[in-house]
Amino acid sequence: MGIYAIRDRASGHLLLGASRNVHASLNRARFELLMGKHADQILQAEWNRSGVEGLIFEVLELVTEREDPDFDYASELKGLKQIYDELQEPMSGV
Repeated sequence: MGIYAIRDRASGHLLLGASRNVHASLNRARFELLMGKHADQILQAEWNRSGVEGLIFEVLELVTEREDPDFDYASELKGLKQIYDELQEPMSGV
């Protein structure tokens, strides 16, 4: 489980995601793109233009499984996603 990204090489457009199974989420995204059914139209357009070579698929961070059975993985993923979202926001006043 962790945070993943799909980036359009040409425009830099970025889709960030958090998942309990990042590898399955990336595989699902590839399949949706292949079938022409991905919800992100910018990524779909780049895939249609350049195929898999036009996009970068990457795992940004994995969450380590804890021994604590009460550990809140959903909150951990939500917090990590928020951090990555904030890192992508343009800096204002610069």
